Amino acid sequence: FTGRFSDDDWSHALGGVHVLATVDGEPAGHAAVVVRQLITGGRTLRTGYVEAVATAATMRRRGVGAAVMAETERLVRGGFELGALAASEDGARLYTARGWLPWSGDLAALTPDGVVVTPGAVVFVLPTPATPAPLDPAVRLACDWRRGDLW
Repeated sequence: FTGRFSDDDWSHALGGVHVLATVDGEPAGHAAVVVRQLITGGRTLRTGYVEAVATAATMRRRGVGAAVMAETERLVRGGFELGALAASEDGARLYTARGWLPWSGDLAALTPDGVVVTPGAVVFVLPTPATPAPLDPAVRLACDWRRGDLW
């Protein structure tokens, strides 16, 4: 992550299932799936939230990220009502190509001070076989509170 990964970012990736790709015994890619509660349309959804997605700079554009995401998506589809992640501009292209859907509605967070709108976040979701229908990405999506980046 080259200086862009804070202690809060690290704590967000803990407590979940980690997917690690190696090439010749060296770490090449990583993602973690952690449990979060997201609320939309009056429903609280058990969500596999994808954190700490990274590919070693020397391994980019070689399928490592796709391989890590394929396993991550298998975990999400197998155990959650919804998959979700916050995306960088570079990551957004990968996630869109893999079938993740951009959330177009307002984003918010449940905080100790109440519900707070979180403008500027870019969130993608992955419906699973357990996703309650209908899922409307044009309505508000709220996440549970945590220190650091809320999404």
